[in-house]
Amino acid sequence: MGTMRLDRMLARCGYGTRKDVKRILKDGVVRINGQVVKDAAVHVDPAQQKVEVEDKIVQYREYIYLMLNKPEGVISATNDSRFPTVTELVHEKYGHFDLFPAGRLDRDSQGLILLTNDGQLSHQLTSPGKHVPKRYQVTLDAEPRPELVQCFQDGVILEDGYKCLPAQIELDGRDPKIVFVTLHEGKFHQIKRMFAVNGYHVTTLRRLSIGSLELDPGLPEGGYRELSPEEEQQLKN
Repeated sequence: MGTMRLDRMLARCGYGTRKDVKRILKDGVVRINGQVVKDAAVHVDPAQQKVEVEDKIVQYREYIYLMLNKPEGVISATNDSRFPTVTELVHEKYGHFDLFPAGRLDRDSQGLILLTNDGQLSHQLTSPGKHVPKRYQVTLDAEPRPELVQCFQDGVILEDGYKCLPAQIELDGRDPKIVFVTLHEGKFHQIKRMFAVNGYHVTTLRRLSIGSLELDPGLPEGGYRELSPEEEQQLKN
């Protein structure tokens, strides 16, 4: 893990922005191995030194994982000159984690995005060779033909000749134009293209899950929360 600036460590542990941390340090309530420290630039090794704030031991987190319910109109990027990004939806207290989206959703799509600073997990979830399943709720412009289920299972051939990996379709049972699609790869605009070559237009697209991680149904559009320890562990296994 190595050393890092004290203000960066405390910011990563939820004590606010670096500006907030400097105020805490000025109050003289931060100790390293029992000694009061007021200098934000002091380097500390969280694995070797005991850091306390107001007599409470600080538990350092190197990585963080946020579940975000992406709304339409927001892009899956860390910065953009034209459109709002998923990282801009997150409070500035997470700014020092240098979060990025693990994977992407189209600008006009909604649903589950994982924000993290864990590059290894991101690679594990997005690498083409891993075939991590991702489930989507799709609304079409017309009721799908029954044979579409087998077509997707056999592997749809896109307009450019690429044959998709087998995908699964489930019917909603309530709205005949809504289907649930599970993919094991992530080509550009893949779901829209898969339906387009079969004569359908996708009107809404919402991601419901990535691997074992399911979108919290209580999370509003634009809302986010940290993963529970159980969700985090399941996602890594």
